[in-house]
Amino acid sequence: MFLKIKKIPRVNWSSDKPYNFKPKFSTFFFLCFGLMLFGLGEGLLIVSFTGASPWSVLAQGISLNVNLSIGTITFLISVAVLILWIPLGQKPGMGTILNAIIIALMIDLCIKFVPTPSNYLYQLILAIISVVTVGIGGGIYLVSNLGAGPRDGLMIGLQKKTNLPVAAVRAFLEISVVSIGWYLGGTVGVGTLLFAFGIGPCVALGLYLVDKIFD
Repeated sequence: MFLKIKKIPRVNWSSDKPYNFKPKFSTFFFLCFGLMLFGLGEGLLIVSFTGASPWSVLAQGISLNVNLSIGTITFLISVAVLILWIPLGQKPGMGTILNAIIIALMIDLCIKFVPTPSNYLYQLILAIISVVTVGIGGGIYLVSNLGAGPRDGLMIGLQKKTNLPVAAVRAFLEISVVSIGWYLGGTVGVGTLLFAFGIGPCVALGLYLVDKIFD
């Protein structure tokens, strides 16, 4: 049912437009809350030691073939993705800026305070929890409609152009990215595959839950 979602829902705390730098408190709160969950999930995946996210695999693969650091490559990928927004009609907003700040902060906090499970089974469970957390967090902050992060904006833009379900578009993006990263030499783990195949349905689940709870 939630896998068929084709658009970002609008609820009573959604912003009327993405380019809004004076949103209602409730809109700003849910934006930040969603981004905190998103960053927590990303951090848990790293802590699980089961493999990095697809976009990190891509950055790693590219860095092995050019004389640039993974951090620099990650930044350049974000810039390239933002350029792709232009033909897709996507516009940045407050969420685009806070996306980078809050997610980075939550990843650092997670790595600092959450220990890696010693048992591999628990590591896999943590990886699954991380993907679900990223998906639900992504759903919450996207519904706030204050501007998506570079990759989420690409997902929304492609969904509007193709009219395919959100889950299918996100899964296509992640699988394509991880495939290219792996071909270029990036390291792929079980957690990477869980993220690549699971993040689309989990984002769709997040959108569905927000829509049902606040409808």
